Amino acid sequence: MFVDRFMNVKLGEIFEIGSGGTPSKKNPEYYNGNIPWIKTGDLKEKYLYKSEDYITELGLNNSSAKMCEPDTVLIAMYGATIGATSILKIPACTNQACATFKKSDKITPEFLYYFFRSQKERFVKDGVGGAQPNISAGYLKKIEIELLPLKKQNEITNTLDKLQSIITHIRTQLEKLDLLVKARFVELFGDYHTNNKGFESHKGKDLFKFSSGRFLSEEKRFEKGIPVYGGNGIAWYTEKPLIDYPTIIIGRVGAWCGNIHTIYEPVWITDNAIYIKEQKTSKFTLEFLAELMKIMDFRQYADFSGQPKITQKPLETLEYLTPPINMQNEFTEFCKQIEKSKSILQQELTQTQTLFNSLMQEYFG
Repeated sequence: MFVDRFMNVKLGEIFEIGSGGTPSKKNPEYYNGNIPWIKTGDLKEKYLYKSEDYITELGLNNSSAKMCEPDTVLIAMYGATIGATSILKIPACTNQACATFKKSDKITPEFLYYFFRSQKERFVKDGVGGAQPNISAGYLKKIEIELLPLKKQNEITNTLDKLQSIITHIRTQLEKLDLLVKARFVELFGDYHTNNKGFESHKGKDLFKFSSGRFLSEEKRFEKGIPVYGGNGIAWYTEKPLIDYPTIIIGRVGAWCGNIHTIYEPVWITDNAIYIKEQKTSKFTLEFLAELMKIMDFRQYADFSGQPKITQKPLETLEYLTPPINMQNEFTEFCKQIEKSKSILQQELTQTQTLFNSLMQEYFG
């Protein structure tokens, strides 16, 4: 699809750009009012209809927070959420970590929203400040955007909206399939926490030998090849596997520590993850064990004093339900059927996401 190119303009030339503020936390009368007060963590969806926190009129008047009109575009300037963006659909104010772009007659809020999404990697890269990188309103004012006719902007956003709707629908279907697996697990095995069906249980140290993965040097990290699992799933690819047998990988370090991945192919596992090196018994199918571990929620045993991390100790001391293997096999067959459906949906998701990314690149560079 060919897009005609028009002149570029700086955002500061066509938008009134501002930011908000935070009422003093020392004054409780400034909070729990009826004025939505938006923080960067609220910028999750395209359209923003509510906030997590609210302030009072007194809090608004005694801070640098300013009211914003609906159709104001917000973008996160600080920290882990840098580059997150939403279109405000209610009158609200923001804290100082949100930049506000008042509605313009030259660029639609939806077009600006997708433009910001396309530039997220750039914003992260350009962020300064070490542990909490940030971009400034001054920086955003200098960013250039192509000034397309409003009709062309609407055509582009309509196309992207349709693709995003398909992506959202597929992800919802995948989530529903995951819920089916959870429901089937409870139907067969009951509540793990109460063991209301009275199954045997055994400590992890009697069932498994756990091991941490191994560090992989940067020169051995590639974009294709053998999957490399880190703390949050596949991080890179490499030439040679660390293991070549089916097992379960548990995230050890990072925001998603405790997450569970069942693998059947040769992989490398970094020292940011733990894996089952050996099952000491034949009491489990991997599919049952993976779902059981998700329900056991290893993340709750993480140390959050610094970067979140878990150790092998709770994995070894926890009790694992051990239902009869024939029941586990029944659950495993159910999981395999679900996986077939998920595989088809995942292919559709990948294709649609690839098209979406391609068009974002074509439209916004």
